[in-house]
Amino acid sequence: MRRLQDPEPGVPVSLPAVGRLINEPAYARLVTAYGRDRVVEAIREQLAAERDGKANGATREAAVSDLLRRLTAPRLRRVINATGVILHTNLGRAPLSKAALEALAVAAGYSNLELNIESGKRGERASLVSGLLTSLFSCEAALVVNNNAAAVLLALTALTRGKEVIVSRGQLVEIGGSFRMPDVMRLSGARMVEVGTTNRTRAADYEQAITAKTGALLQVHTSNFRVTGFTEAAALSEMAAIARAHGVLLIDDLGSGAAAPIGDEPTIAESLEHSDVVTFSGDKLLGGPQAGIALGRGDRGVEAIRKMARHPLARAVRIDKLTLAALEATLRQRLTGHGDDIPVEHMLHAAADELRRRVGFWSVKLADRGVATELVEGSSAVGGGSLPEHALPSVLLAVKGPASRLLIALRSGDPPVIARIENDRCCIDPRTVLKGEDETLVDCIEVAAKTLSK
Repeated sequence: MRRLQDPEPGVPVSLPAVGRLINEPAYARLVTAYGRDRVVEAIREQLAAERDGKANGATREAAVSDLLRRLTAPRLRRVINATGVILHTNLGRAPLSKAALEALAVAAGYSNLELNIESGKRGERASLVSGLLTSLFSCEAALVVNNNAAAVLLALTALTRGKEVIVSRGQLVEIGGSFRMPDVMRLSGARMVEVGTTNRTRAADYEQAITAKTGALLQVHTSNFRVTGFTEAAALSEMAAIARAHGVLLIDDLGSGAAAPIGDEPTIAESLEHSDVVTFSGDKLLGGPQAGIALGRGDRGVEAIRKMARHPLARAVRIDKLTLAALEATLRQRLTGHGDDIPVEHMLHAAADELRRRVGFWSVKLADRGVATELVEGSSAVGGGSLPEHALPSVLLAVKGPASRLLIALRSGDPPVIARIENDRCCIDPRTVLKGEDETLVDCIEVAAKTLSK
């Protein structure tokens, strides 16, 4: 086949018509695979590149085929997370358990999403998980929406619109994507009343700020940063006593938090002991899909969740069927004592000896293939805006070679391996490499290392 050459300066390029090319046998396979309209578009783009002298030197048919492949390739790709960051926001945060993946297959077809099979009448999708949540966390009411930011916005809108909400200046947080608590408050229609200072807020500050227009006290967990040194914060029990005395709600935006004690993270049980409404993330806290969960405790909490569920905004932020299915499966695993089967739970509690054995296996396999590595002590992170100061001891596989180039080569592989550079070495952290990915990871490291050695 003719190879495309750069045109001589000043000499016009004679190019065939698109209509003639599309009918040539060479493009029939492409038309079958991609459709006539898309192939026509790709031919036009290739001819324009030839006309401008920007063709890459391949045959025209090969260039069009490559262009079509790149245009139609899935943008969402599987990657191997070797960074050691468990809830890696850029990599989709919590990987789902096998049970959750199986539940997705059920939800992908027809299901009883909003059908009461016993009565044959319309049901509520929230009822699929509300009972699991109330049983798991020993509370009286539960509501699920698409993420925690939506849960907080819905709570403030449904419960405090047109009223004052008192919050500490030290808790006016910003989460990923420049989403700030003051912005959420403004969107809800509530009036934010700031009390205390950045580093010190006392119970008396909340007490003194209460007026006849106060609708709630709001606590926001500063999950993605810490203020240390000369600090003071009102205890949730103190805030609860003030809220009860004045007949206002206490809302706790737990955000990440923890389902079980870990580090210094507040737990759901601790929050529910004092709060009327607690909100948190389903993926960060439970290791399930991204979701926002609101729990209610006592008569006030039950009424608050009821108002939230009936508010028009609840429809706009409701959870979709696939997320709901994965969340239900994750909750059932936790409720039946199979939480260890949830990948995030296994990663959080993986022992250093287990990680060392796994990395040692990789190192031996790579040595047999001529790739030099070494084992180094390191640490992993929870990520996802959780436990910013809580490091998890780990053992890293450092691949010998130019760190930056190795990082890029691994990321360019199939599947891409996302590693990290530490002390000028390209490192693989086993904590976040999923079960069943070992052989693929070793192959990818070998390919990346040998590509650079050529």
